[in-house]
Amino acid sequence: MKKSFLFLYALLYAQAAFANNPMFANNTQNSITLYTGQGTGSGSLFKLVDPFMWDFEPMTMLMLQYSQPSELFRLPSRINLSFVQNFGYHHDHGLSFMAVGISWDVAVINWNGFYLGVGIGPYMRDSRDRYVESRLVFGEKFFIGKNLTDHWRTEFFTLHFSNGDFTEINRGFNYTGLAINYSF
Repeated sequence: MKKSFLFLYALLYAQAAFANNPMFANNTQNSITLYTGQGTGSGSLFKLVDPFMWDFEPMTMLMLQYSQPSELFRLPSRINLSFVQNFGYHHDHGLSFMAVGISWDVAVINWNGFYLGVGIGPYMRDSRDRYVESRLVFGEKFFIGKNLTDHWRTEFFTLHFSNGDFTEINRGFNYTGLAINYSF
């Protein structure tokens, strides 16, 4: 099992090391991405609706992200500065989520115009609420992207914000949606 895992990793590593960064056009150093997603409930990353959360309110998230290309262990990556705002939850209901943060995304697989990646980074929130007690949260992202043209790409993503159980209240915020990216 270890040998097959190491072989697969070496194959992906070698393929990604010699490929251009799939999240950017050739010879570009900047990109702007607009993410829009729907809240998928609190708790686990893929839970769509918490059946015990009778006061569930739908929320929509917009995130504007500025990125520059980089490498992580020779894998194509990007470093991001993000601004996140949700719509639907209000602070007077005990819920709010507006944040600014930095994150790193890595394209683990790059094949035929498609790429698969993961990302992580710290974010500073506007307030505490009944879902996450701290202002410092971490964002974890999984995404599948497709190069549409040389400068345009789209991504399907799932994104989770929580504080890593640093406090007792840590139900988290989860989003799933689409993004459009322009590199220049």
